[in-house]
Formats: sequence, C-alpha cells, structure tokens
Amino acid sequence: MRPSYSFYAKLKLALVLSTGGIFSCITVIKPSRDFARYPSTASPDYAQAANWAALPERRDSVDTVPYGTTLRDQQNTAAADVFFVHPTTYYSRASWNASLQDKQVNLFTDRNVMRKQASVFNAAGRIYAPRYRQATLFSFFDEHNGNGKKALGLAYGDVKAAFQYYLAHYNQGRPIIIASHSQGTVHATQLLHDFFDNNPALRKQLVAAYLIGYHVKANEYQAIRPCQDSTQTGCYISWNAVEWGKEFAPFEGGVATNPLTWQTDTIAAPATANLGGVPQAFNRIDTHVADAKVHNGLVWIHPPTVSGYPRFLLPGQPELRASFHIADYSLFYLNLRRNAVTRVEAWRKQP
Repeated sequence: MRPSYSFYAKLKLALVLSTGGIFSCITVIKPSRDFARYPSTASPDYAQAANWAALPERRDSVDTVPYGTTLRDQQNTAAADVFFVHPTTYYSRASWNASLQDKQVNLFTDRNVMRKQASVFNAAGRIYAPRYRQATLFSFFDEHNGNGKKALGLAYGDVKAAFQYYLAHYNQGRPIIIASHSQGTVHATQLLHDFFDNNPALRKQLVAAYLIGYHVKANEYQAIRPCQDSTQTGCYISWNAVEWGKEFAPFEGGVATNPLTWQTDTIAAPATANLGGVPQAFNRIDTHVADAKVHNGLVWIHPPTVSGYPRFLLPGQPELRASFHIADYSLFYLNLRRNAVTRVEAWRKQP
C-alpha cells in the first residue's frame, strides 16, 4: 500500500512561496521531460560508505550537538541503532530524482538535516542514514501524469535497499529506532509496512518509529499502533506543528503525538514542559520555547517569541494558517532527544 501525496502539494507550495521568492511559480521547478525520458542512473551500492550520509564508525554531521551546549554525542556507547530517512533537499527541475553524486545536494543535506534533525538521536543510538535518489520537490505536485509517483517509487526503492543492507551487515540483532521527516516519512511509513508490520521477530526489535512531518493514519498498520506514553515501545509517534487555533487541512485527521507529554490526548502541555528547542542557527538551547496541544491530528503551538523557528504561510489562503513544518524537530529538540533515550532504556528492560 502506497500513501497518498495530495496533501503535500499545499505544504510544498507554502514552502516555495514563502522563502523570499526563490521560485515565483511552481512550474519553474517542474522537470521539463517525463520521468521515462531521463537517463536511468545506477542503483546505489550501500556497501560503499559514500552512499551513506551517516555511519557510526566515521565522523559526520550527525555527530554534532548544538553549539555552546553541554550535550555530547554518545554513539560509541549507545545500545540501539537509528535508521534515519531524511526529508526533501532536492528542488531542481534537472531531473525527477537527485543524483547521489550531486555534491551541493549532499552538502545541504548534511548541514541542514543531518546536523539539525538526525543529531537529536546521537545519545540514543548509532545513526545510519542513507543517501538516496530522492524525488524532486515538484514530484508532490504531479498528481495527473504519474511522473511524481514514479520518482517517489524510485526513491523508496533506494531506501528499502539501504535498510535491507543495514539489516544484513550492520544491525546484528540490536534494537532499532526508525526516524524520519517529510519525504523521509513517506518512505519510512512504507518501511514499517514492508519490514515490521507482518514480521513479529523484527517487530520485537523496534524501539519506536518517529514518523514526523507527514500525515500518518491511526489505523495505518495491522499490528503497530501509535505510542500512548513516553516509555511504550514497538509503536510509532507522529506530529505536525501548526499555529495554535488554526487549521491546516493537509495534515488534519492523522496521528498527533504531543511531544511534551508523549500522549495522544487533547490535554494542553505548557511551555514549561518544553526542555528546550534548538533554532536553525544550531547555536543555543531555548528552554520553554513552545507549548503543545493535540487537536484533530495536529499539534498546536503558540509561536515562539524568539527567532529561529520558521513557519510557512500559503499566500492568499490564510484559512490554512501557518505550518511549522521545517521546525517540527527543532521546536522539541531536547524532549525528543531525552525520549529516544528513555524508550531505548524501556526496551532493554523488557523480559
């Protein structure tokens, strides 16, 4: 079963139109030819370290912690593994899928995603993050010609192959955290279908799946359920942060986990429960940066009073309100970091 991508069009259009006019019209980033007319590229060989954005045995961007803090990378002693699938970092019209040899895309991925998102897990597990032939941004708008779905299918094929290689060569029976954001969560959601939902043995290794920045249904899986507290394992967590009291149709109705309480009820958690967010500059910890309340599949927050937590507006459609999509991780950085460690500890205490 492949998920629907229709909600992504509004979200990604909001991104494009609110970033200072990088693109004035969405057709500017539409690839000029159909998917089949672009030369096919070889599938990545995940035996090659260059095809991974993060591997625990080498120094890379996920080893960093927010500058000027006392946090430390603990992958050397971590008891679990983290398989992280990164979001869209390819916005070109040159092809439907990114090349793994695109140095600019790889550098952007490392500096802006591995460092600012995946690093949140470096106290809980050894981080494995594949590079993959991600679908270009426009793929989420192409709902009629089939090119976008083909591009996303190709991207998922790489993620699946990387996970298969990880299981065969790296895991060695260790507990697993699956983590992702945005396009990465589209693929990670499918990974759970293909590897965990119908495999009781592998499901026992699942600490939790952090499926963030995507619409994940409450009944997505037959055996895997949304987490209901901070220590439950073998379950999944999801949220999409939007401004308090506002609707955002693309994400409504899915699973929303309150990242300050780790529950799915609608009780509001005050900002005092927020251990600290980390802004885009990655240079400080902002305690009590935002509150959180679950409402109709969204996590409502009051906008931070400090800078560094961007949101995206869809011009001309204020009813959709503001999405803090790009800040889904950074708003709750320390709570997420601590929770990943807590769930690994809970998994290890199981009989």
